[in-house]
Amino acid sequence: MSEKLDLDAALVRRARELARRAGQPVVELARSHTTVSVERAVLRLAGVTGADPDGIPWVNRLVDAVVGDVGLGHGVALPVFDALAREGVGDLTLLAQKAAAGSVRFAVPSGRDATAARRSARRATATGIKRIDQRRAERERLIRRHGDPKQRPWIYLIVATGDIYEDIPQAQAAARAGADVIAVIRSTGQSLLDYVPEGPTREGFAGTYATQENFRLMRAALDESSRELGRYVRLTNYASGLCMPEMAALAGMERLDMMLNDSMYGILFRDINPIRTFVDQRFSRQVHARAGIIINTGEDNYLTTADAVDAAHTVTVSQLLNEYFAHEAGLADWQLGLGHAFEINPDLPESFRLELAHALLARELFPDAPLKWMPPTKHMTGDVFRGNLLDGFFNLVGAMTGQGILLVGMMTEAVVTPWLSDRDIALQNVRYVLGAAGGLHEDFVPAPGGFIQQRAHRVLGEAVELLARIGDDTLLTAIADGTFGIMKRPADRGKGLDGVARHEDRYYNPATEILEATS
Repeated sequence: MSEKLDLDAALVRRARELARRAGQPVVELARSHTTVSVERAVLRLAGVTGADPDGIPWVNRLVDAVVGDVGLGHGVALPVFDALAREGVGDLTLLAQKAAAGSVRFAVPSGRDATAARRSARRATATGIKRIDQRRAERERLIRRHGDPKQRPWIYLIVATGDIYEDIPQAQAAARAGADVIAVIRSTGQSLLDYVPEGPTREGFAGTYATQENFRLMRAALDESSRELGRYVRLTNYASGLCMPEMAALAGMERLDMMLNDSMYGILFRDINPIRTFVDQRFSRQVHARAGIIINTGEDNYLTTADAVDAAHTVTVSQLLNEYFAHEAGLADWQLGLGHAFEINPDLPESFRLELAHALLARELFPDAPLKWMPPTKHMTGDVFRGNLLDGFFNLVGAMTGQGILLVGMMTEAVVTPWLSDRDIALQNVRYVLGAAGGLHEDFVPAPGGFIQQRAHRVLGEAVELLARIGDDTLLTAIADGTFGIMKRPADRGKGLDGVARHEDRYYNPATEILEATS
């Protein structure tokens, strides 16, 4: 796919340097702060499980108790493992139960007590990270045994019933019909829960709750499908919202393969505090890097509120920033499912050519990233025949520009939650286009100096101009000003801000220590 757009190499290098300049202050902020979800993720890796009779996870009760006694700025690892030794308790979950009953008090240890607590905390957390390493090795063995899908892009399909036991047969049916990646979409509003529900769930609105047990059940079911079909079927869920770090840890321990992981969606569309979610994003991406999980980012969401032509450069800017943040956290290019979308008004003259230009620009800017190409949603009208045609055009752009992950569009988008029959028709559409034109990217070359090249050059130029302005004013200011998706989200507001703390002098996070030592 290289050099079909004749992009200015110097301009591309400048774009990446400007993204680094804009992103560096955010990285420094993330390195100097922690959140309640980061600390809960540490304790989950160390072995805290289960929930109280009201469904509140013990890990939440334990972190809340520590924060109530000593605050958040020192982290929870040292106070927790110091208390574990003082109380003579051999189990973290039991300690959490005692703390919830008010029978344990926490302090920040010093001297020999701090040294012992640090040693115990690192040893316990390393056990969870070792489990992540084992699950990654298991994935690699299964891919060698069953094989990857023969074609690219991978066909990505969403399952969303609310009931994990209904999701499973639907996901397996979708895999038999050709889906390579199954995404179990979360129940509406889960991103705003500051805890991760426990156990299998059978109730959810427009999606199924993301829990460790639901992860385990669906992974086991898709492993059965992998054996049946002779290809490894991947599983996707969400590491976003207020529990991003915990979702990443659970996904790594249960061998999920992809996770939607982008702070900007939570900031813009769920009003989550920007500082909270940038801190959470960095830790979650460090876990994903270790787990060998592909992240999917959410640039496509900007175009549901902003115009897909006028705001095309904001997608490119966000992709460049996401690339920088991901690399800094240790993710490799093959793990970067950077998002973009087929969202131009189809009534606009030359809309298909514009979509080709935008998709090809993403492909050439990030040649080693899989990319996640999203179907039309904003301009679907309820006319299912027109919708199926639009999805066919979307699939054709994916084939022509060599996308890596193709989310299956539904002709009933914005009308109903898709029926199995809707998914079957949508998969037929994808199979036809990829079967008939799957290698078209080898032949498709836009005219030198023509419409597609000119459009791509213009979008890249506008992206560089915007990155320069962001670097001058800071990324947090740009977000507050409504630069992305026209939503204005100031850094001193938003949900979850009370769960953020700056590191104190003796802050300690054993998980970060282990992850950064091997990155």
